[in-house]
Amino acid sequence: MSEYIKFSCEPLAGEIALFSGLAELNEYRRKLLDLDLIGVDPKGIGFGNLSVRDGATKNFYITGSATGGIPELALANCAKVVACDFERNQVRYEGSALPSSESLTHGAIYESDATAAAAIHCHNSKLWAALLNQAPTTSKAAEYGTPGMAYEIMQLFTRTDAQSRKIVVMAGHEGGILTFGRDLEEAFAVLMRERKKIYP
Repeated sequence: MSEYIKFSCEPLAGEIALFSGLAELNEYRRKLLDLDLIGVDPKGIGFGNLSVRDGATKNFYITGSATGGIPELALANCAKVVACDFERNQVRYEGSALPSSESLTHGAIYESDATAAAAIHCHNSKLWAALLNQAPTTSKAAEYGTPGMAYEIMQLFTRTDAQSRKIVVMAGHEGGILTFGRDLEEAFAVLMRERKKIYP
């Protein structure tokens, strides 16, 4: 188990079948890597993750834990999350990779917005500082990858314009930003729109 994963993991199957969103996942990961929005920090710790919903279900495919620096993901670098139990702080998944430490966070997006079919979690301190409390923002007390963060995100959908703006800033996770949309193209476009305000 990774020291960065804060939930319990219950593996259900060792392999996942090839899913149609893998090529799109890699396409947008390359763009995010080029912009240093995902990658590996100076301490060698991977950051950033992407997910795509599995059809009309609440299941989703997510990049595996510690895969931030891998240029091109294979199927073995992804996990399929089939249940997020926020109350029990547990994720049930299929695949040989451990699901990203932000799996509960992505689960909260899909739980809150039936139209969201993709999500990006990236890091950029300058963009994060500019967006903090200017876009829907979680409590500073909510730590990344926890049920507390998931519940904060779900609350933002009921009391802010998170659903229409398609962005959440993670106050308790420095640099952490989430965007989402009907596909990765839209989630990426939301991120680029905000980034252009800081990096014209």
